Amino acid sequence: MKYTAHQNDDAPDQHLPKPHVHTDACGHAGHDHADHAHSHDDGHAHDHAHEAGSKGSHADHGHGHGHGHHHHHHAPAAGHGRAFAIAVALNVAIVVVQGVYGVLANSTALLADAGHNLSDVLGLLLAWGATWLATRRPSARYTFGLGGSSILASLLNAGLLLFACGVIVAEAVGRLIHPAPVAGLDVFIVACVGMVVNGFSAWLFMRGQEDDLNIRGAFLHMLADAAVSAAVAVSGLAILFTGWTWLDPVMSIVVVAVIVYGTWGLLRDSVSLALNGVPPGVDMQKIRAYLAAQPGVTDVHDLHVWALSTTGNALSAHLVIPDGHPGDRVIDAIVGTLRADFDMHHATLQVDMGTTQHRCSLDHAPHAH
Repeated sequence: MKYTAHQNDDAPDQHLPKPHVHTDACGHAGHDHADHAHSHDDGHAHDHAHEAGSKGSHADHGHGHGHGHHHHHHAPAAGHGRAFAIAVALNVAIVVVQGVYGVLANSTALLADAGHNLSDVLGLLLAWGATWLATRRPSARYTFGLGGSSILASLLNAGLLLFACGVIVAEAVGRLIHPAPVAGLDVFIVACVGMVVNGFSAWLFMRGQEDDLNIRGAFLHMLADAAVSAAVAVSGLAILFTGWTWLDPVMSIVVVAVIVYGTWGLLRDSVSLALNGVPPGVDMQKIRAYLAAQPGVTDVHDLHVWALSTTGNALSAHLVIPDGHPGDRVIDAIVGTLRADFDMHHATLQVDMGTTQHRCSLDHAPHAH
């Protein structure tokens, strides 16, 4: 027997049964959420088993399906909107100051730092926009919301950082080949101002950067800028007392190496999330072991985990339970544990009785057309 039941933590008796539609042979990505008007607010759980009249690729299997949905979206930490506004304003001012004095002091390092800060302004705007988009509620077209924009923003941020590093290296090499006098005092003063401003900007994003890849990208941008400015200040001071103008481009190259080292992890994680890879910190083996250990479960298959955003993860899986659907309370408990212990903010569980052989369509080689 198949049926659909909606459970709401606040008003469990107010939802009437509705049919649930399957469209995917894998049974985990083809749910028509637009027809159910699910609430995506924190603290609400939705659990589904299907009516006999449900249509889809699994309708002819002749066994019950149970789906537990838990919608829990981690909004970006409060205050980051203000942090983005302050950081953008400060960095625009620094770009102007460093650009002007870079020309006056004839400092490639200072001009490179200004260019780096300009790329960071663009990166901050991208991250800020993505953070705002991540708060938008799901729609009929974007049923998971727009949280994925934060993944794209972190990827673009990593690309911008690497591009800025390339520009700095090119300028530094040119200056090594064609040395020029540098006004060390001007470089030192302006770079120190930049170091303080960027250090403060990095501090604004320190809270939350460990849990949000997008915020981490902004944090790394500001931290890298502070490091560049500090290095430029040191070179300016050294040039002032020694006259070694080659320190200016050499210090730029050293700082670029540090930035690239720090950016590589951000780029790697961003690409992985963009390709629906398992999010960092998620242990698939532990999740599989937990699901397999549930009473009545004899097998777990079609287990998929991916990132909905830089702060939210999703999971889908088939649980083979020969005795049939264990009841909504059992599914609720499993979904709740997946959220609390495994950081799965949206979980979809399908119950199979094991009367037919199942294989995820993703395991099959694609057919030539």
